[in-house]
Amino acid sequence: MTDLTRGWASQQDADDELASLRDSFYRPDPELLYFAGNSLGMLSSATRERMHRLVDEEWGRDVVRGWQYWNSLPLDAGDRIGQLIGAAPGQVVVADSISVNLYKLAVAALEAQPGRKVLVTDTGNFPTDRYVLQGAAERRKGQLRLVPTDPVSGINPDNVHTFLADDVAMVAFSHVDYRSAAINDVVALTEQAHRAGALVLWDLAHSVGAVPIELDELGVDFAVGCTYKYLNAGPGSPAFLYVRRDLQARLANPIQGWWSVADPFDMDAPYVAADGIARWQSGTAPIPGLVAVDESVALLAEVGIERLRAKSKRLTSYLIELADVWLAPLGFGVACSRDADRRGGHVVLTHDEAYRISQAAIAAGVVGDARPPNLLRLAPSPATTSYTDVWEAMTRLRDLVAAEAHLALPAQRARVT
Repeated sequence: MTDLTRGWASQQDADDELASLRDSFYRPDPELLYFAGNSLGMLSSATRERMHRLVDEEWGRDVVRGWQYWNSLPLDAGDRIGQLIGAAPGQVVVADSISVNLYKLAVAALEAQPGRKVLVTDTGNFPTDRYVLQGAAERRKGQLRLVPTDPVSGINPDNVHTFLADDVAMVAFSHVDYRSAAINDVVALTEQAHRAGALVLWDLAHSVGAVPIELDELGVDFAVGCTYKYLNAGPGSPAFLYVRRDLQARLANPIQGWWSVADPFDMDAPYVAADGIARWQSGTAPIPGLVAVDESVALLAEVGIERLRAKSKRLTSYLIELADVWLAPLGFGVACSRDADRRGGHVVLTHDEAYRISQAAIAAGVVGDARPPNLLRLAPSPATTSYTDVWEAMTRLRDLVAAEAHLALPAQRARVT
């Protein structure tokens, strides 16, 4: 059993080789305890400075001439992300949003296999994935097939084979479940999809920057992911997509924007797709977002995903231990795996008053979030969270619930939680 004193947490911080990384982030409110990095990561000081340079020098001074060095950012930032997801250079590009990228790849998979009209995902996948896949399938007179998933342990590979047949074009799952933090079995599920002759896509939104994955080694066909969670690139920062090298020229990007062509400034020429991963871009690159991605990912790539993951596992395990002792007597449960190897970067607690507790916690300076019906999510990001932060956050949470401070707040859920 871990020592539950603040002194123990302080000693862990003193021994932590990544402790100085926390100080690399902008903290205008030193009392704020931030546990929502799985929704929106914190702003690094280096990114803040780079954004000032973008505004004052690159855009402000150079104006349109900035495109001479901005032009390569989608591919350069993509290669940086590749270091975190096991992708060799030339297979990741930063562009658009997850929704747009998922649509591109789903349509490309359907069009490349005319006899296969079915897309497969699971009932617990993130809403945008289900919505986009359903729309892509229906618009091509196809079908979306849903695999049932366990709310805590995720997808059981033994239950998937019955949903796979020779009519399936693509299977799409999330690596880490956005609610329960369950890590789905990439190896088993990818192998099953390939045995059925289907392409396979993994959504890395809740894993990139927190949980390692080796896309090339595992033979994954496609991946998508966002950059504003554990990659800390800012609200609405552009997403990324991965297309395995041997598939890049075999499939067609269905959104043929001018950034996907071989020569964007030969404006009278017919459409000729660019070589490699560049052809999977569409519209003009969003440079402020790309600058933030490039700077933020560079910081994490220098640290290395394995070290980030090791600290993440220790932080989440510590949080669960404190919850078992301090919060369980107050009506809380744990709705994520207790096995750190099966758990992503956040912890999920349950309580009948999860929403009001989350709002009371925010008022007390502990920022997490709530998800229906009764889930409280807390993400101690390894880049920005200390052991003392975890101890202090759980202390505040215990004390406010014991004092019933949350009962004074409205039960009606706000639009944004």
